[in-house]
Amino acid sequence: MALHIGIVGLPNVGKSTLFNALTRTRGAQAANYPFCTIEPNVGIVSVPDERLQKLADLVHPEKIIPAAIEFVDIAGLVRGASKGEGLGNQFLAAIRESDAICEVVRLFEGGDIIHVEGSVNGKRDRETVETELCLADLDVLERRVEKARGAARTGDKEKQRELVLMEKLLAGLKMGQLASHIELTPEERFFAKSFQLLTFKPMIYAVNVGEEQLHKVSAHQAREILGLPEKAQVIVLSAKIEEDLQELIPEEAQAFLKELSVTSSGLDQLISSAYAALGYQTYFTAGPEEVRAWTILKGSTAPQAAGVIHTDFERGFIRAETIAYADYISLGGELKAKEAGKMRAEGKEYVVQDGDVMHFRFNT
Repeated sequence: MALHIGIVGLPNVGKSTLFNALTRTRGAQAANYPFCTIEPNVGIVSVPDERLQKLADLVHPEKIIPAAIEFVDIAGLVRGASKGEGLGNQFLAAIRESDAICEVVRLFEGGDIIHVEGSVNGKRDRETVETELCLADLDVLERRVEKARGAARTGDKEKQRELVLMEKLLAGLKMGQLASHIELTPEERFFAKSFQLLTFKPMIYAVNVGEEQLHKVSAHQAREILGLPEKAQVIVLSAKIEEDLQELIPEEAQAFLKELSVTSSGLDQLISSAYAALGYQTYFTAGPEEVRAWTILKGSTAPQAAGVIHTDFERGFIRAETIAYADYISLGGELKAKEAGKMRAEGKEYVVQDGDVMHFRFNT
C-alpha cells in the first residue's frame, strides 16, 4: 500500500519544485505565480532503504520492489482559504484525504520568485497555513457538535463520550492549538482519528533554503525560526538543488553533494521522515522472483503483516518463518541462517520487528 502525503504551503514557496524532485519528473509546472498547480499532482516515490540492495546481493532476484509513498502537490494556500479564498475548499479537501502533511516553508531570499505576502518570514507563513487548517477544523467540528448534542440528550453513552471529546478539541482549536497538540488519552486519540481533522494529521516541515544557506541552517535553527517545538519533524533542504540533482547520474550527484558539504540528499531524509511520522516500519520477503519491502504499522502482529500481502494470508495464517535482518545478512542468506538456528517459527501473537525477513505459512 502507498502512503499518502499532501505537500502544502503558501504559493511560491517551492512546493512544485520539491514535488518535481521527489518524483524525478517535471510533472508539476513550477512557475512564478500563485496557483500554477490547479489540479493536485500525484507521484509515487520509493522509500530509500539500503537494506533492500544488500538482500538482493545475496538472493539475486529478478526484481526489487521498495516500499512506496504517494506524494500529492496541492495548490498554494492563501489567507482566508478556510472561507473559500483562492482555491480554498478544493485545497482543503485534497489535504483531508492525506495520511500526513508535508508543510513547505520558504526561507530562501531574493531572486525573481515573488512572495505572496511581499516578504520572507517563515514563522508568519507557517502560522498562516496552520491557522487556515485550524479554522477549517473548527468549522467541521462545530457542525458535528450540534448533531452530537442532540444524540447525547437521548442518553446514548457513546454519543456523550464523543461529545466530550469534540468539545475538548474545539476548546483547543479555538486557542490556536493544532488538534495533534491537544492533550488526549490514548482512547480519545483513537476516536479522534475518525473525525478526519486536518490538524490531527502528522506534520513534517520541509524548510526550503537557498544554496548558500544549506549548510548554515540546521534543523534546530529552523525550528527556532519557525517557532516550533524541538520534537517537530523538520528537514532543511534546497528544493532547487534537489531538482537539479535529478538531472545528474548518481556518481555526479554524490560529487555535487560533497562540493556543497552535504552528506545526503534532503529528499531521502524527507521521505524517511514521512514514513516514520506515520508510525510505519518495513519487513521483507526475499526469494528468486523478488526481494520486496512491505509497509506495516509498528506493533503489527505476524497475521496482520501477512494480510498486507493478501487477506487470505491473514485469514488462514499458520505461522511466520522469520529471520532478523542482521542475522540474514551476517550469515549469508536464508539457508545459512536456518542452519545456524536463526530462523524462528513465530505464531499469531508475534509482533513483527523492523527489518524481519519473513515467509508465511497459511491454509485457505
